[in-house]
Amino acid sequence: MTTQNQLPRSTPEAQGIPSAAIQNFVDAVEQQVDALHSFMLVRHGQVVAEGWWAPYGPEHQHVLFSLSKSFTSTAIGLAVAEGRLTVEDRVIAFFPEDLPADVSENLAAMRVHDLLAMATGHTEDTTGYVQQAPDGNWVKAFLARPVDRTPGTHFVYNSGATYMLSAIIQKITGQKLIDYLQPRLFQPLGIENPWWESCPRGINVGGWGLNVRTEDIARFGQMYLQKGVWQGKQLVPQAWVEAA
Repeated sequence: MTTQNQLPRSTPEAQGIPSAAIQNFVDAVEQQVDALHSFMLVRHGQVVAEGWWAPYGPEHQHVLFSLSKSFTSTAIGLAVAEGRLTVEDRVIAFFPEDLPADVSENLAAMRVHDLLAMATGHTEDTTGYVQQAPDGNWVKAFLARPVDRTPGTHFVYNSGATYMLSAIIQKITGQKLIDYLQPRLFQPLGIENPWWESCPRGINVGGWGLNVRTEDIARFGQMYLQKGVWQGKQLVPQAWVEAA
């Protein structure tokens, strides 16, 4: 991590937080959570407390699980800003070669916005089904699932939906999600050597599987708190931050 991208450090008291309150929090976590791997508290853009539990350390990357989704949705926002797609675009339009023989009215109505909002119309998470696709074609498996409700009307937690956002990025840019984000987000934020799990067809899984360091997450969060601005540059459009 380059020094210019490190967040400044401060004492808790200088940022209006009692050190004792942080100690109480850590003590409570130690008692109530099975295992904390790392902890970083940022106030007013400054790190006021940080810690790692062995064998983890500040230099170690860690799998983000579903926090990966926030990076995937950010990529969609950047692609929208570049005029590559809109959130109203229909999902089926991106994958004509992977559609089921019978495209239901609800599947035809599903928009990029519905993938982002996890309101695809599915009544259950599609992830297990796509992962079990015998031919390794997760996109085709997702599109084959029944869409029982009108998209946009019901929320169901659905990591498969976020995978589809990654697949859309790769389809419209010709780049993996991680490579698309490299110059637009990772490099400006000083996130070095991120890696992302991929499906059998080489599409980053999107909904999970991104590996970065603890401070990388803090800088990403701080950038969002700053309405998409980092070091004086608008990395993510403010309108997208507010919509997200």
